Amino acid sequence: MPVNIAIACKAGIKSSFPPVSPDRPFVSANSSRRALESLRSQRWLAKDDMRSFAHRQRLQQRGLRREEFLGRPVIAIVNTWSDLSPCHAHLRERATSIRQGILLAGGFPVELPALSLGEVMVKPTTMLYRNLLAMETEELLRSHPVDGAVLLGGCDKTTPGLLMGAISMDIPVIFCPAGPMLNDRYKGKSVGAGTHTKKFWDEYVAGNIKQPEWIKLEAKMTRSPGTCNTMGTASTMTSIVEAMGFTLPGASSIPAMDANHVRMTSACGERIVEMVWEDLKPSCFFSKDSLANGINAYMALGGSTNAAIHLIAIAGRAGLSLTLDEMDQAARQIPVLANLFPSGDKLMEDFFYAGGMPALLQEIRSQLKLDALTVTGKTLGENIAGAENLDPDVIRSLDRAVAPGAALAVLRGNICPEGAVIKPSAANPKFFRHRGRALVFESNAQMLAEIHLPDLAVDENTVLVLKHGGPVGAPGMPEWGNLPIPKKLLQQGVRDMLRISDARMSGTHFGSCVVHVSPEAAVGGPLALVQTGDMIALDIEARSLNLEISVDEFARRRAAWKPPARVYERGFTRLYIEHATQAHQGCDFDFLMGNAATPEPPIY
Repeated sequence: MPVNIAIACKAGIKSSFPPVSPDRPFVSANSSRRALESLRSQRWLAKDDMRSFAHRQRLQQRGLRREEFLGRPVIAIVNTWSDLSPCHAHLRERATSIRQGILLAGGFPVELPALSLGEVMVKPTTMLYRNLLAMETEELLRSHPVDGAVLLGGCDKTTPGLLMGAISMDIPVIFCPAGPMLNDRYKGKSVGAGTHTKKFWDEYVAGNIKQPEWIKLEAKMTRSPGTCNTMGTASTMTSIVEAMGFTLPGASSIPAMDANHVRMTSACGERIVEMVWEDLKPSCFFSKDSLANGINAYMALGGSTNAAIHLIAIAGRAGLSLTLDEMDQAARQIPVLANLFPSGDKLMEDFFYAGGMPALLQEIRSQLKLDALTVTGKTLGENIAGAENLDPDVIRSLDRAVAPGAALAVLRGNICPEGAVIKPSAANPKFFRHRGRALVFESNAQMLAEIHLPDLAVDENTVLVLKHGGPVGAPGMPEWGNLPIPKKLLQQGVRDMLRISDARMSGTHFGSCVVHVSPEAAVGGPLALVQTGDMIALDIEARSLNLEISVDEFARRRAAWKPPARVYERGFTRLYIEHATQAHQGCDFDFLMGNAATPEPPIY
């Protein structure tokens, strides 16, 4: 006889529900449910008063019959579709599939558009607006008669933004990943977005690719809707979210244009209705164990350095503590097992065919908290039971790592007292221990203007340093950290060198790049004191990064430092500059951190 799962909620209430029925893996068997009167939406719709009359009246203004919404859970589809977010170009159609699943399960679907953070088009950076999406998601759900929600996104910052807001709101939610784009081929080899864009650009700058070929590549490399098909930030975050229990099993690996993706979205709609009746909120299942599963999956994936920031922010919204050092410890224990660009040489479509996230999680089963509950109402261990690794070259075992370095190393030293990160699995091992002369750029604009000058004083051993790319300095911490290799070096065959900044780098990119230096230069972090000609020493094994100057010289420079002039005096950017925390704290707004309750809105 199956054992019921006890769900411990933030309020201390415990409810028991039977496990998912085997013949319908995403929908719980019929069980004792919440009373209809306990649903949030009933405060808007159920009373016999003028206000509820007006709410019902306006819904019928749409042409709905009373029976279509009364007595049913109201389910929001929070959709980040946009014409300027090609990664989400298919989400209008997927919202329709979700509707079908909600209706099938007896719910009432409502689609709520939310800020769409198309990674390539939004300037200066989507990171500036991640917190805005998180705020919007929380307030969308709070201010409307919503009992549960399907979070529909996948491009880099949409996943953490949606999740942060939903965790803070704490109603039943399920995350529905947008899915990766299809593979391309170039001269007989697989080609993916982001990683190969950088590779081909370097060859174009070096003169090895001519303009006609460059224009052809532009038109064919991204050949379908969907997120980047490398293990960039998009797939890193959706995969981590699956490991933490917020998606249906295997959902994050399905290509956007696969028929399985349509079926998965419909199943999300069906499952969320059951979650509402079960009152299965994030506070009922998202725990320190869930977080540990996400971190361990992150390392096995060889995921984006951006996840180090997003995971701290997500954990903070649930009142869970997480430090860079905890992630570094996991990275020391779990090697990169997903043979995916930029650490490996395969793409997300190959990962899907190999068995996807359930197969990868099976490979690190010994490192997981298998009893952690998930949105299915089952544990992670139950979700991945029976998953098979169908291609051991794409998904490696623990004794067959993809790369010599880990997915993450957290560095400390007099340049970065609060930490900095590097992705050794995507870096050249020759730079794992390196000492070189600094070439400093005070801004990204200066770097772009000077980096390809023929008389630039630089060689392969030079350490490129970029300041003022952090949360306050940029502002918004753009992906400037993968500084370009100078043209004069590209023409000599150089393809990597040590680069240091307080900015981020794209998860699709590669190279020996130290990023997220904290505190950042713009708030007086030690990076602000580095000057061209200084010697900098990196030792990844020792987890150290240091500027080799005397204590007296350091103090002299500190005394002479002045903060940069304030540029933004209004709007969301001013709010961001004044309230965003530093990289090692997750860059969340200080007033949104933690899990303090916000009162439900009065209805009168």
